[in-house]
Amino acid sequence: MNPFISLEGKPALVTSGTRGAGAATVKLFRELGAQVLTSARSKPEDLPAGMFVGVDLTTPEGCAKLAQAVRERLGGVDIIVHMLGGSSAPAGGYEALTDKEWRKELDLNLMPAIRLDRELVPAMTAHGSGVVIHVTSIQRVMPLPEATIGYAAAKAALSSYSKSLSKLVSPKGVRVVRVSPGWIATEGSVHFAERLAEQQGVSVETSTKMIMDSLGGIPIGRPASTDEVASLIAFVASDRAGSITGTEYVIDGGTVPTV
Repeated sequence: MNPFISLEGKPALVTSGTRGAGAATVKLFRELGAQVLTSARSKPEDLPAGMFVGVDLTTPEGCAKLAQAVRERLGGVDIIVHMLGGSSAPAGGYEALTDKEWRKELDLNLMPAIRLDRELVPAMTAHGSGVVIHVTSIQRVMPLPEATIGYAAAKAALSSYSKSLSKLVSPKGVRVVRVSPGWIATEGSVHFAERLAEQQGVSVETSTKMIMDSLGGIPIGRPASTDEVASLIAFVASDRAGSITGTEYVIDGGTVPTV
């Protein structure tokens, strides 16, 4: 019996694939037969050297180095998953964010996707096939203004850019899809709750409840798992989703309260 989803033989790039949902996506892609290359600033012990590139994607030089590694090791890609993202900005709303903090949020959450797409997507359109997946966030429509105003704005920009890209390259055979997670049970989410607790002078349990309350709660009663996010990404990357482009898939347990 043929598997429902197969990525057999497909070369794929997954940025930030060493932790959290990124690591889960790399693992699942490999299980489904993809030839995966991933990146981060430092290499984990459990990844073969040939699968990994150590780069800082917040810089133009890091993006160029990764794109060159894709061409040399994979000969190009069929799938790009832009998983990289996050926030290190201080709490305190717009008054707390200096120009430097705004630049850090944009350089982490927006510019790597723009730079890597510019390097790699032209070869995909020339070949007439491929999938680009931008991992955004529900915060683009539900920002946490006291804590992640810069992150939310950067993810909103990424979403708008992704839609524009889809209109340009879908007629040339390349699909562009957004996956928009809500709260995910990752090490990063724990660290965020710990940072917020320190900034607010409260316990981690209280800061976690603050985050959940600020999102309006999660109707299913829990955050998404990294494996659930990876499964959605694998589906939209597969041939089963061959007519899906230019749209966004939200995986948030029902957090976003509007249609």
